[in-house]
Amino acid sequence: MRETVVIVDDNEAFRERTRTLLDAEGYRVIGEAGDGAGGLRLLQELRPDLALLDVQLPDTDGFTLAERAGTPDGATSIIIISTREATDYASSVTRCGALGFISKSDLCDRTLREILDGVR
Repeated sequence: MRETVVIVDDNEAFRERTRTLLDAEGYRVIGEAGDGAGGLRLLQELRPDLALLDVQLPDTDGFTLAERAGTPDGATSIIIISTREATDYASSVTRCGALGFISKSDLCDRTLREILDGVR
């Protein structure tokens, strides 16, 4: 079974490109949201295997969303994404409960696999 994914990013063009990339790599994008409220709703309703959360959203940030969306059973793996580099966010990524961080320019199957498999 392909891994299910929800993308939460306020840039519609980025969401579209990411959906295309993930579909081509065998993931199944089951939801997209342009803000934190919509993203939280999708994460709670759909319970995807993976969530890609942008740092800067119109109504919140990806770190806060990750904390609010976290489930006790860890059913959804969360990866924070941004146009900036991981060093810009220091330990915020691990504090919020995310598995890791990927710069949007580095987003691909290999970088997702590294984080999901605990290599990065």
